Amino acid sequence: MGKDAAQRILFLRDEIRRHDHLYYVLAEPRISDRQYDRLFAELKALEAEYPERVTPDSPTQRVSGRPLEEFATVRHTVPMLSMDNTYNAEELRAFDERVRKGLGSDDYEYVVELKIDGVAISLRYEDGLLVRAATRGDGQTGDDVTVNVRTIRAVPLTLAGLRDEGQRTRDEGLPAVLEVRGEVYMPTSAFEKLNKARTERGEPAFANPRNATAGSLKLLDARITAQRNLAFFAYATGEVEMKASGLRRQASGGRPATRDGEMATKDTGRMPVLHGGDAGEAGMTRLAEDHFTVLTRLKELGLPVNPHIEKASTIDEVIEICNGWAHQRADLDYQIDGMVIKVNRLDQREVLGTTGRAPKWCISYKFAAEQAETVIESIDVQVGKTGTLTPVANLRPVLLAGTTVKRASLHNFDELRRLDARVGDTVLVEKAGEIIPRVVGVRPELRPHGTKEFAVPHKCPECGSPVQKDEGGVYVRCINARCPAQLKERLLYFAGRGQMDIEQLGRALVEQLVDVGLVKDFADLYRLKASDLEPLERMAARSAANVVEAIEQSKTRELWRFVAGLGIRHVGGQSAQILAERFGSLEALMEAD
Repeated sequence: MGKDAAQRILFLRDEIRRHDHLYYVLAEPRISDRQYDRLFAELKALEAEYPERVTPDSPTQRVSGRPLEEFATVRHTVPMLSMDNTYNAEELRAFDERVRKGLGSDDYEYVVELKIDGVAISLRYEDGLLVRAATRGDGQTGDDVTVNVRTIRAVPLTLAGLRDEGQRTRDEGLPAVLEVRGEVYMPTSAFEKLNKARTERGEPAFANPRNATAGSLKLLDARITAQRNLAFFAYATGEVEMKASGLRRQASGGRPATRDGEMATKDTGRMPVLHGGDAGEAGMTRLAEDHFTVLTRLKELGLPVNPHIEKASTIDEVIEICNGWAHQRADLDYQIDGMVIKVNRLDQREVLGTTGRAPKWCISYKFAAEQAETVIESIDVQVGKTGTLTPVANLRPVLLAGTTVKRASLHNFDELRRLDARVGDTVLVEKAGEIIPRVVGVRPELRPHGTKEFAVPHKCPECGSPVQKDEGGVYVRCINARCPAQLKERLLYFAGRGQMDIEQLGRALVEQLVDVGLVKDFADLYRLKASDLEPLERMAARSAANVVEAIEQSKTRELWRFVAGLGIRHVGGQSAQILAERFGSLEALMEAD
């Protein structure tokens, strides 16, 4: 290979990376799209001529050439936990009071960020090279979506400071390991363009950008993902490991290497730092001592960081910033569903600590729920996993917070009476936490003549058994433990990702298993054979084998997941973890009083 060609390849790679950084990180493009495409085409042609010069981090290698068969599962080094929500200024002030008491001081400040409505991702860089990208999943484990995330041009394949001079070298300021937590999202303009194309092809449109993003990341063919124009913002770090001079590390999760007897240095204490549904800076080796500086450092490393990040010295300043964005968010080319407020100093975060599921040093502020007006066309009664009967309104379809809503919860029968909601009524609907639609008000002046109150059932609508109301409570329950509707819901919960994580066990299959009598309790799942499943609707030999294999794999889950999956009243994930830790085994727990 000619020296000139080799140097040209290195130059083109650096130029393309530089212009990616200018465009996605600094928002200061220096060349037109056409000029960029010419650079890319020239590099692609040279690498085709000299394939021995192709490296995994070359800009031409973002898109995988063939589809995956399935996504592997990844365990997060630092958990990606969830975060508590607030909905008004009073709740924000209460959060601030808890911070003040927890620190025993008024000497702290906040960082206020936009809460991007996308999909949480963890990026792992080793010696400056992107080696893995994983979804949040259940916070402990997620899906390896590296091939799809590599197609996102806003995600650097190499961190700034890594140089390509014919062999791998790196700036000593780069961490040996850097996990970056952030949000993959679809810009509104890209979403509208995608839906227009899908509609023209006769395909169903995506409900909202978040759903489109999630679907794009779970495509097995990265070539399709590459066409979706996804974007990315970094907002925190996970594991960070700095390394002594001259040390090298194997890629893709390898252990630190040594040279001249030097060992990679790492503080083993860890403290998750979270944003939204995600964990952030580990209390291991840090990029900086405060969060705002961490974000600055991430930007210096070539990672895109949202520009609308502000410091606030008081909770009043926080509230003012949140109120401002409640009105400005319509001007953005991406969706946000609230704000995230974090204590800035990392040492103060360690003092405040976390609960079982969320940190005490940050909180989400959700914007006021959007409301829409529609009409109740009918009312159904659903039976939950613990027998709870819930009235649900079937609505005239209405667009609400980016999705078409056709059903909404009426909570319970006491609330139904309080609202006095009836079939034919015009009602106000909103999304609780912008997720679950619910009826919040009735327009009685628009009520048609002759409507009647909805009667509280005296029997279970699914099995016909008697129902009874909780003593001193509001819920009406079916008291038949063998009720098929309860069993279906219990099985779905048991198989859920936060419990036994049996991915192949969806609603359609569960309903068939119960309806034909193959499954009457949890234990029956583990007696199923592929031959039992093959006769079922939409079930072939391969899919039947996959279901049995998924059930078999669930036998390795932790004890607390099994306990949580049983759906015992008042025993959620955190209580199940406490029980599992206290008793240690299922046998010991079964013998408890």
